[in-house]
Amino acid sequence: MDVLEGLDPEQRAVAEAVRGPVCVLAGAGTGKTRAITHRIAYAVHSGVIEPHSVLAVTFTTRAAGELKQRLRLLGAPGVQARTFHAAALRQLSYFWPRVIGGDPPQVIESKLPLLIEASRDLRRNADRGELRDVAAEIEWAKVTQIGPEDYPTAAAKARRTPPIAPEEVARLYEGYEDLRRRRNLIDFETILELTAAVMTEHREVAAQIRQQYRYFVVDEFQDVNPLQKLLLDTWLGGRDDLCVVGDPNQTIYSFTGATPQYLTGFAVEHPSASVIRLVRDYRSTPQVVTLANRVMARSPHRLELLAQRPDGPEPVLTEYDDEEAEALGVALTVKKLMADGVPAREIAVLFRINAQSGAYEQAFGEAGVPYLLRGAERFFDRPEVRQAVVLLRGAARSAGGAEPLAPAVHAILSGIGLTAEPPGGGRAREKWESLKALADLAEDLAADGADLTGFVAELERRAMEQHAPPVEGVTLASLHAAKGLEWDAVFLVGLTEGMLPIIYAETPEQIEEERRLLYVGVTRAREHLHMSWALARSPGGRRSRRPSRFLEGLSHQLPAPAVKAGRRSERTAGRRPAVPLHCRVCGKTLAAAPEQKLGRCAGCPADYDEALLESLRSWRSAAAKESKVPPYVVFTDVTLQAIAERVPTTEADLLAIAGIGRVKLERYGEAVMELCRAAGDSSVTGVTDE
Repeated sequence: MDVLEGLDPEQRAVAEAVRGPVCVLAGAGTGKTRAITHRIAYAVHSGVIEPHSVLAVTFTTRAAGELKQRLRLLGAPGVQARTFHAAALRQLSYFWPRVIGGDPPQVIESKLPLLIEASRDLRRNADRGELRDVAAEIEWAKVTQIGPEDYPTAAAKARRTPPIAPEEVARLYEGYEDLRRRRNLIDFETILELTAAVMTEHREVAAQIRQQYRYFVVDEFQDVNPLQKLLLDTWLGGRDDLCVVGDPNQTIYSFTGATPQYLTGFAVEHPSASVIRLVRDYRSTPQVVTLANRVMARSPHRLELLAQRPDGPEPVLTEYDDEEAEALGVALTVKKLMADGVPAREIAVLFRINAQSGAYEQAFGEAGVPYLLRGAERFFDRPEVRQAVVLLRGAARSAGGAEPLAPAVHAILSGIGLTAEPPGGGRAREKWESLKALADLAEDLAADGADLTGFVAELERRAMEQHAPPVEGVTLASLHAAKGLEWDAVFLVGLTEGMLPIIYAETPEQIEEERRLLYVGVTRAREHLHMSWALARSPGGRRSRRPSRFLEGLSHQLPAPAVKAGRRSERTAGRRPAVPLHCRVCGKTLAAAPEQKLGRCAGCPADYDEALLESLRSWRSAAAKESKVPPYVVFTDVTLQAIAERVPTTEADLLAIAGIGRVKLERYGEAVMELCRAAGDSSVTGVTDE
């Protein structure tokens, strides 16, 4: 096997640099995983190293699994690829009985339970949301080697914004650590700290680990924090057979303690290091690559990417009047892409903070677009997936793997909710999508000759590596959660000042990290890239927002139609222009969204048919149950109130109510108008429900 075949010149240079120190500066989409796996395989095949003496370190279990899979295909199956925490825990668990004695401490997955207890001990109200933010502060302090007593000063120096007073965080931090130690528990940071300490204090342990691992590769080196660097240096023990890979322009986790300084300063720390740059972008079209280069034009560590793919469509920048119009416009554009053949799973909508997802969940639900939220529950942790795996495992044991794979899997999954057609939405749709993903994976493996036993083994391997099968649905995710992923089409939304850069980014360093976040978002797109912003928060609201400063110098270099597409004169069909709305009772201009929906001031008297409102509520409950969505997805309470007050009997009447567009008109209009007509007839004849 020629493991160097098919590599470009820069990737080949990485593969042939079989001895460290080596620093690979790899731009987005340049094939860094390909380069480092071929480097390891080439070193193994040429006899430079033994597979078992390699430790490849990654930041996610899935990335570690991908490395191992690629290395198996390259003929180097014995290489260890693990996350920092997995590698350290394995070593700590092995040596603990020998050098400490007794059973190793129990690992806690979350700091929250202990923080709740510490908060109660301090007689504080235990607000879970607040304590989650405190947990993040404690994690930052621990990875930067800051104790409770030094936290307030260090937090002020780092210009952090803790959820409560720094002194309160310090007290909770101290209480948390006290509870953890007394109960012989360790968290993820303590795993790294203790492993380094055991190696430092017990020379025989350090000697055995260093004898085992002689060859180190660290991926995503720009995300390494001080505690991880301490452990890495302890593993190395003064040796320099180390290859690091990363992109300083994708440093977006400094709030967790990550720093690109170890990557950018690698050649200073290791003067004999080979520094190789990967700049050929195989992921994105020239149009996307050009825009990505412009975003980072001022970066001191800029890597000028060179596109290798054929031409594609120009990126689209769109301005909307308000957030509701932006969400609707994105939903309709997504539907068009899907109609043109782009699979839903190859489309993503990315935003700065998770709170922005709500508008897109509602817009996609109304438009009938399947979606999934990334960063919520991991695929193999979902109840329906766990149930399916248990049933499949039992079927494999009883059948001995003799049954044809696809029919057997379909029969089992049909018993727990897989139907021929998907349900309308909500949790039922999410469950269906999970089961459908398992069924599709079974179809794929059946084509390769797998049986039920092999399918279960593959599921167990994927669960261990968190390698989920693709779920059919548009991905909704934060920009941070999207790092390391890619899609055919990407929508970057909410690109306004105060959101990107986020309002609390104040220092030049913080502003530049926000710019890098946009760069990460842009480089997730293979072909279609849409960027948008809204001038107001709600329909009819004050149009005071400004597009992100990071878009300056981008829009005028794009074709004029791309920028004009979102102007009011060329709105998507069915979207109303933003014109002032007035109270139908007193004539005052309405600013608040609920008042605009009602068509009157909140304090003005309302005249409506209570029986009609009750009928509308009953109908909404039935419609929501049928579609398997929450009632508010059908219509909000305010919208029902507005309908009861205005009694619309024509499409024009319904569309005149703020918040009701073409999609809801087509889906629910006839039923609503029928109820309103019936109410009108009852009032004329004097018939009531009583």
